[in-house]
Amino acid sequence: MPTDDINFKPTLSFLSAEDKDRIHQAALEVLSEVGMKVMHDEALGMLQNAGCQILENGMVKIPGKLVEKAVRSAPENISLYNREENHVMDIGGRRSYFGTGSDLIYSLDTEKMRRHQCVLDDVARAARVSDALPNVDFIMSFAHPSDITPERAYLFSFQAMAQNSIKPIVCTAECRDDLSEMWHIARIIRGNEDALRAKPYIIHYAEPISPLKHPFDSLDKLIFCAKKSMPVIYSPAPIAGSTAPISLGGHVVQGLAECFCGLVIHQLKAEGAPFLMGMGPAVLDMVTGQCSYNAPEYLMVYMAIVEMSHYYNLPNWGYAGTSDSQIPDQQAAFEAGLLTFMAAMAGSNLNHDLGYLDFGRTGSLEMIVISDEIIGQVRRMKRGIPLDDAQLAVSVIKEIGPQGHFLTHDHTLEHLRATQWRPKLFNRMGFEKWEETGSRSLLQRAQQRLAEILDNHRAPSIPPKKQQEIQARINRFKV
Repeated sequence: MPTDDINFKPTLSFLSAEDKDRIHQAALEVLSEVGMKVMHDEALGMLQNAGCQILENGMVKIPGKLVEKAVRSAPENISLYNREENHVMDIGGRRSYFGTGSDLIYSLDTEKMRRHQCVLDDVARAARVSDALPNVDFIMSFAHPSDITPERAYLFSFQAMAQNSIKPIVCTAECRDDLSEMWHIARIIRGNEDALRAKPYIIHYAEPISPLKHPFDSLDKLIFCAKKSMPVIYSPAPIAGSTAPISLGGHVVQGLAECFCGLVIHQLKAEGAPFLMGMGPAVLDMVTGQCSYNAPEYLMVYMAIVEMSHYYNLPNWGYAGTSDSQIPDQQAAFEAGLLTFMAAMAGSNLNHDLGYLDFGRTGSLEMIVISDEIIGQVRRMKRGIPLDDAQLAVSVIKEIGPQGHFLTHDHTLEHLRATQWRPKLFNRMGFEKWEETGSRSLLQRAQQRLAEILDNHRAPSIPPKKQQEIQARINRFKV
């Protein structure tokens, strides 16, 4: 489990303290003077009882004091456990974790460079691959299966993830009913509800609709999570120039205000329930009409939201390992590497979408494998430069002097493994050795690593009795 945190470690920043104060005040102004359209009666009732103004057009004006109270009551850290009850994450501070994304329409066959519509087996394969990779910390469905009816797709995907990986799951759901079934599956895996509360295994991802709308199903799932103390992400995805202002500052302010409407409702339902803030800062390219995941404006707004999460000391939802390229090429490696580096150095907590290509429509298992290697190198850099006496090595330098060398010195042997990060996929051999081993590209090496995982890796099985109980619940789910 990564232990990197704040203090002297390297960091990345785009905002001054004054900038953060201005963004905060602007978001409060949007909430209190413009308001949000809340399409859920229970949520409206809680907001009204808390002192919010309910307008005839369905808009709700939320005073700043309610937002600040919700920020104070939400936990600063969320502990997460895997299927085997091992503690694997502390989500908060500047600790960074990485995982796949969800609900892709297409999966890419890199051997033929053709894509196919995703099926349930794509969910299972992605979970199995992610389970084998040491720098992938959590999983999402990766694919939205076209061979399953829409009413069952989320639940069947959840079952496939639970069966093929022991890693924590971030789940999506159509409505409260299938989210409830996923919660029951997690309860079965844990043994009982109290054990699941004590050692959370799943996180739910929900979002409103920009601009400023919070539909019934999104809030219904949010309220369910609060009631069950199930960690929840409430992350709007406003599109700059379309469903949000095109300016960077306006984009940040609207996304933050939409997120905090969810936070207020969530904390009114269950004060202290675990909540992750975030924003998907999509940017509409006015030339192509595409929504970019990797435009520089996207990256800057994303960094601003991460910094605001530190301003509030709240866990955040983030992004890593994506590319707007259609295939795992040089553009994909650059964009995935840059985004992952920025997420880690900014201290973004729970970063998803490893393996996303083509503006979030297509997924590549090879890109997940490549991203795992990228994360490993980035984590080495994020550890920073230790400067105790042993690391400064003045005594060793004095001993060796100008005539000797450090190759056989005990200091080199003692610090070699801890100092040097070793790649498993990236090429560090000379040209001649590279030719001798087949002159393979990065993509070809990733394809080989992927094939090895799919041939050899299996996650530990869920015990048969629990499997039977889970299947009984799946069979009860009505279409």
